Amino acid sequence: MCLGIPGQIIEITNVNYKLAIVNIGGVKRQVNIACIVDEQHPPESCIGDWVLVHVGFAMNRINEEEAAETLQLLQELVAISN
Repeated sequence: MCLGIPGQIIEITNVNYKLAIVNIGGVKRQVNIACIVDEQHPPESCIGDWVLVHVGFAMNRINEEEAAETLQLLQELVAISN
């Protein structure tokens, strides 16, 4: 099973290598966005997109509501385990 963590793309750092900064719960990480870009949705248009991040890659786009629900569930799991 893989776990994708929701984050929001806030900056494109390298268009050629398809790298971006993603804000994941207040933590900013560089991720590869090659899996979510194409001719209709180039890297420059990704700022503001919500994505699921897994091992340094944005695997797919999600909407803001789905991101919020997933983040809430993850916070509840952390609270239960503590």
